Amino acid sequence: MMTKVGSAHSVGAAERQPGERIRVAVWASDPITRTGLTELLLGRAEVFVATDRFPSDVDVLVFAADGVTPEVMANMRKAAAESAAPAVLVARQLERSALMRAVECRVVAVLHRNTATGERLMEAIRIAADGGGALPTNLLGELLRQVENLHREVLEPRGLNSAGFTAREIDVLRLLAEGWDTEEIGKKLCYSERTVKNIIYAMTSRLNLRNRPQLVAYGLRVGVI
Repeated sequence: MMTKVGSAHSVGAAERQPGERIRVAVWASDPITRTGLTELLLGRAEVFVATDRFPSDVDVLVFAADGVTPEVMANMRKAAAESAAPAVLVARQLERSALMRAVECRVVAVLHRNTATGERLMEAIRIAADGGGALPTNLLGELLRQVENLHREVLEPRGLNSAGFTAREIDVLRLLAEGWDTEEIGKKLCYSERTVKNIIYAMTSRLNLRNRPQLVAYGLRVGVI
């Protein structure tokens, strides 16, 4: 049974206009599977299949493999680094230990290879292109369990929330978004101006952001503002 997971616009993915074909790129662990998937999608009027391996301007990436081997995972990481598009994974098996790593590579939908009909694949592609997700019920439960463990064992001991911010960082970030300068933020939160600057520097450095506007934009994107 497949469970749809939410629906929100994919941040950073290529912008697609209403009625425009979904741009898809296909990767497979063997050339026969890649050719078969490509031919299947070429027969669909609503999709455009890119010829490049990991183009940056596609809406959805489709990966197909028997299992998530180190080679498959390496290619998924490479794709995630080169494209902001969400991914659909078609696999014969997906080890629970690899589930979180797959999600970190922007996999939002998983199909069992033996039951991945053309219609099911297209449904998963449409869901991914619209910013949603679709996971088998057992994998969704396992993912939620792993997220809970991550929060309890890694984030909470460090005082971080699921977006990777501490409570005081969020306070500073929200005031930055309202246009307050460091001196004003310090007075509002009873911090020294130096402390506020250090908090901002720590956030921008940790998230590899160049400046405060980028930091505010990131905060808006992950929903902490």
